[in-house]
Amino acid sequence: MNISIRPETPADHPAVEVLTRETFWNLYRPGCDEHYLVHVMRSHADFLPALAFVAEVEGQIVGSILYTRSWVVNELGEKVETATFGPLCVHPAWQRRGVGTALIEHTKALVEQQGYPSILILGDPHNYVRHGFRTGKDLGVGSLDGKFPLGLLVLELRPGFFAGHRWKLHTSTVYEFDPALVDAYDARFPAREKKHQPSQELFSMLVRSVVE
Repeated sequence: MNISIRPETPADHPAVEVLTRETFWNLYRPGCDEHYLVHVMRSHADFLPALAFVAEVEGQIVGSILYTRSWVVNELGEKVETATFGPLCVHPAWQRRGVGTALIEHTKALVEQQGYPSILILGDPHNYVRHGFRTGKDLGVGSLDGKFPLGLLVLELRPGFFAGHRWKLHTSTVYEFDPALVDAYDARFPAREKKHQPSQELFSMLVRSVVE
């Protein structure tokens, strides 16, 4: 299978939003909000358009990755800009076939070239350890409340950058939005059934787990 990675263009936006909805529908909650996030992310000040890429197979978009600025602040008040990706989308029919890996590895090299010391994400460790991500606890990077969520994952692009300090991750405000706006936006898409499924319970356990 030949996976082609290329920059996202404005013409790709509708297809990427449909892809995002297909990827996340009923996965983490009944329905999803990730396609609305993608929609508003591109006009946000923290969006990093040079790191927006799609994956194609035979001319069909099967994957997408988008980045925003994030920041880490240490106990001295020193603030450093970092990068965060998400949503990372792979169409359900193409998952576990190397599409996500291709998107991560391609953009990881670009993030490093642009001088960012680290990529920080909130995700399932099972999906990202293979790419070099470590739990924030191992590097002294926690959430704003001082805890170390299991899903707070850090990829050091500048070895030793986090050493000797305690850090807190600040993500972009683009991730904070009114759920009512999601429902209004979703009405633009073909109706789909919202339902509960086991993956949602697993996600709930993950986001409430902390590393001691």
